[in-house]
Amino acid sequence: MTGGYRAPIRWGMVGGGEGAFIGGVHRIAARLDGQFDLVAGAFSSQPERARRSGEALGISADRNYESFEEMASAEARRPDGIQAVSIVTPNHMHLPVASAFLRAGIHVICDKPLTTSVEAAREFQAEHKDSDALFVLTHNYPGTPMVRQAREMVSQGVLGTLRHVQVEYAQDWLTEPADSGNKQAAWRTDTSKTGAAGALGDIGTHAYQLACFVTGQRAIQVAADLTSFVPGRPVDDNASVLLRFDDGAKGILWASQVAPGNENALSIRVYGDKGGLEWRQEDPNRLYFTPFGEPKQILTRGGAAATSSAISATRLPGGHPEGYLEAFATIYSDIADEIRLHRSGPSLSQHSLLVDLEEGTHGMAFVDACLRSSTANGIWLSI
Repeated sequence: MTGGYRAPIRWGMVGGGEGAFIGGVHRIAARLDGQFDLVAGAFSSQPERARRSGEALGISADRNYESFEEMASAEARRPDGIQAVSIVTPNHMHLPVASAFLRAGIHVICDKPLTTSVEAAREFQAEHKDSDALFVLTHNYPGTPMVRQAREMVSQGVLGTLRHVQVEYAQDWLTEPADSGNKQAAWRTDTSKTGAAGALGDIGTHAYQLACFVTGQRAIQVAADLTSFVPGRPVDDNASVLLRFDDGAKGILWASQVAPGNENALSIRVYGDKGGLEWRQEDPNRLYFTPFGEPKQILTRGGAAATSSAISATRLPGGHPEGYLEAFATIYSDIADEIRLHRSGPSLSQHSLLVDLEEGTHGMAFVDACLRSSTANGIWLSI
């Protein structure tokens, strides 16, 4: 991790108030390495809930806003205004909020996916391509040391020519119809808030981005079968997708929120003509490597075989587990470095491992191609 003390970045948040899950994760991650200081927020679209949430987080009354529009305008005028804002709202609000802050010259850190449709993503990208502020999408799993090691090994040719990628993200929390009081389930199964994709947009985008990150390739064609197994559910809760990557590899992606026995089972297996790799999110400190014709090796975070990219994302000595929150914190620390390097223009530095607006738009194009393919009975379609 980056060494030496530097003043924390003044930081705000939109969304993430009472009853939210991901807002708390972002707050823990941003503060873990002392890189951000939360000083402002509009924590709910409901003014009273926003006020209570800000008070509970210790936000001063004059920076505890009832709307994101008021927050963007007021913070841009302050000499001590926020330098960056995190957007942790339901999907349909990502772009309106991001637009307000980018226009105000404030860096945007946005939860995934980018938005609810590829059309909206492309319009947003065109509108803000010359923004003077950075835009980063928080796909957090590439912050895991052993995922970064897997990417480095693939890029160095350790697996040889890539042939096949299998990535899956399985959960079971939506196996039955959601309780009406379950806020997280309610908006994720509401097409007006989540878009046309359900499990595919919520966790399938994580799986796809992980596959692209590790392999250094993107899919150019998909054949998808999306299903809503729970009666009356308007979005998919299970997605099976065949992938053809741009450098010749083939792949399979499975994303399901109706898979009993699975809590947060994200995993990836990558195979080349010289060997294979396997990583599982629920056992994040181990990477399994098998050179063809040799015994399987267990590579550990902080262990003797750790590569430079894994070491740079490691906080604790080997044997002291690091996981989800630390990976998220690595993304935030990388963002802090980029903000400090930034002068003008929208681009991240050439060595950045973060997800920018262009990659976020590609992720929405992937979702769109899968939706269209499934509607057409699983035919192959280009992204």
